[in-house]
Amino acid sequence: MNIIVFGATGSIGRHVVRQALAEGHRVTAFQRTAPAREPENPNLVHQLGDVLDAEAVARAVHGQDAVVVALGAGRHGNVRAAGTRNIIAAMERHGPKRLVCLSTLGAGDSRHLLNFFWKRIMFGLLLRAAYADHQTQEQAVRESDLDWTLVRPGAFTDGDLTGDYRHGALSAADRLQLKVSRADVAHFMLGALSGGGYLRRVAALSY
Repeated sequence: MNIIVFGATGSIGRHVVRQALAEGHRVTAFQRTAPAREPENPNLVHQLGDVLDAEAVARAVHGQDAVVVALGAGRHGNVRAAGTRNIIAAMERHGPKRLVCLSTLGAGDSRHLLNFFWKRIMFGLLLRAAYADHQTQEQAVRESDLDWTLVRPGAFTDGDLTGDYRHGALSAADRLQLKVSRADVAHFMLGALSGGGYLRRVAALSY
């Protein structure tokens, strides 16, 4: 499969790229800056560009089979929503249809899963702008005509890839830890991309 990863140099995107290559996919890593020196892989292409540049995004999306969005805030406060809108427009114009997009636990109807600290302190105060950006991003994805999946992970950790995590329509009664390793987030995103079990659905993700 030809997969393009937006946010390929971010903490989740790097894992997505690495795991996708290990699975034998052909990967285009869309990034703003040239990569650091690393072992060459014939299935990896680095595409320089800014996700806020609609034409650059359109050129990069053309010819791909699927898209993974793992955008962070970067230097732009609204890069997730604005960048994702450019990606959606490019996909609707050129194909492909399959999109797996990284969001956050607590967005949309999953807010009830959060504890007081995440509701009031983190998303209520410290990460208020980022939370609003995720909400707008999710709205754009839901309103698209694409075969989308929204992934809402808990707080990221640097733990190992375990493949052992909870996903789907979770409940507060599940006693969630509200955290999950970056490697496991990437694992789930790639599984959703290939399996198609979450077409036009949202999946919470946590230990």
